[in-house]
Amino acid sequence: MIVGFYTLGCKVNQYETQAMEQLLTARGHSVGEFNGECDAYIINTCSVTAVADKKNRAMIRRCRRDHPEAVLGVCGCYPQHAEEALEGLGVDVIGGSSRRETFLEQVLQCLQTRENARVLDEALKRRSFEVLPAGGLEGRTRAMLKVQDGCVNFCTYCIIPYTRGPIRSAPAALAVEQAKQLKEQGYREIVVTGIEIASWGADLPGKPGLGELLQAVCEAVPDMRIRLGSLEPRIITGDFCQRLAALPNICPQFHLSMQSGCDSVLARMRRKYDSARYLESVNLLKAYFPGCAVTTDMIVAFPGETEEEFLQSLDFIKKCGFADMHIFPYSRRPGTPADKMPGQLSNAVKEERSRRAIAVAQKMSQDYRSAQIGSVQQVLFEEPQDGYFVGHTPNYIKVYIKGEDLHNQIKAVEITELYADGVLGQIVS
Repeated sequence: MIVGFYTLGCKVNQYETQAMEQLLTARGHSVGEFNGECDAYIINTCSVTAVADKKNRAMIRRCRRDHPEAVLGVCGCYPQHAEEALEGLGVDVIGGSSRRETFLEQVLQCLQTRENARVLDEALKRRSFEVLPAGGLEGRTRAMLKVQDGCVNFCTYCIIPYTRGPIRSAPAALAVEQAKQLKEQGYREIVVTGIEIASWGADLPGKPGLGELLQAVCEAVPDMRIRLGSLEPRIITGDFCQRLAALPNICPQFHLSMQSGCDSVLARMRRKYDSARYLESVNLLKAYFPGCAVTTDMIVAFPGETEEEFLQSLDFIKKCGFADMHIFPYSRRPGTPADKMPGQLSNAVKEERSRRAIAVAQKMSQDYRSAQIGSVQQVLFEEPQDGYFVGHTPNYIKVYIKGEDLHNQIKAVEITELYADGVLGQIVS
């Protein structure tokens, strides 16, 4: 049987799709192109915003229209909390954000019997970490290593705690073993990912911390780059930074979840820090990792956000000097407290504030990349693009060079000038 996959959303979803591909091929089946002819199609959905839900539905409708005779399976966060929304969309097998192996088995069984199936549980009752294979089927340079699932922060704008359940951590021994397997498969870099990796270990005996896990992984594969997924700023302490700074293969790029630089907005979001604590985290990272890239996300036009509060956020991000930012206009998410808050802002305000925030973010990104000109960086090359070969530095600057096939090679590159969303460089002999 041939199955095509389509993934929406975060790195965890990408990881889980790759795991399902491996589980499928281990059973003797094949992974096909999603836009090609397959026996079955699986859509792994995201539900972080209402906009994501619209994309889910559009993709499901398109797949059903284009392949009326194929089996259609849908899994991920969307059906986990909105199973009824799939009614009338022609989905044969509905899964959630766990039990991936059982979901796959039901898709394969449906190919034989044409009987619909549901593979759903109650996310808030989950207590164990689902073990899935790491890595992918194609030759890649960078692999994701999922070490954690679930979240208990319950921010007022977010549905994810309800779709992913409470914190579940991979045992350190499992993470180390999978890291070693990824090295044997030829990967050069690992991205440690999860729904909220800063909480890793909170559910394990002795409550070990993320620093302990990272030290074990780094020491197990000392010649692989280890890059971190998104971090909560509260985990950034002097002790945490000191521990990481002693690990030479930790990449000096840190994505610190922010959402707003205004304390009153952060309080309405129910974030568990204020701007002073956030700035302390940024300064600690820059002190222990000179020249590091600190990146973040920012939501603009949150319910009730005044012009003054928005300006406070703009001033704050300038203080932080981010290397890169993702700017999101607030998107209402039914089922969350923020959806019912007064002061919902118009699309026009959201778009206007997004443009202003993006302009500030782009200037900071340009300044950060400009500061790299003349330096020599170790670049892990990934793929050809627009006549160049592209790769990334340890601090995740995108580097374009003219050259032959450099896939999965690390080369010393001198950064020469700004280019597109990255920089140009030339290999140092």
